[in-house]
Amino acid sequence: MSKIVEAAVTELSAKMPDGFAGVAKFVIEGEGALMIDGNGVRAGDDTADVTLTASAETFQGIMTGDVDATAAFMQGKLSVEGDMGMAMQLGAALS
Repeated sequence: MSKIVEAAVTELSAKMPDGFAGVAKFVIEGEGALMIDGNGVRAGDDTADVTLTASAETFQGIMTGDVDATAAFMQGKLSVEGDMGMAMQLGAALS
């Protein structure tokens, strides 16, 4: 597991201590993927209801609040596959 994914798991676990109602995957380009579900956050690349993909820079910006997830999506810096409503819930939970 890359250090970026490892740090992301730690950061997201702190932001979402109760996990997430659904199964979401966040792919950090060139680094790996992490899963968010009712059990919490972990590194992994399993099947998900929604998959969000971004560069490490965009992901870090979303985590720090410097990048708005909706704006990143509209600018093509964040791609979403699957349940868009769940993606919006995840974006709200991260802000």
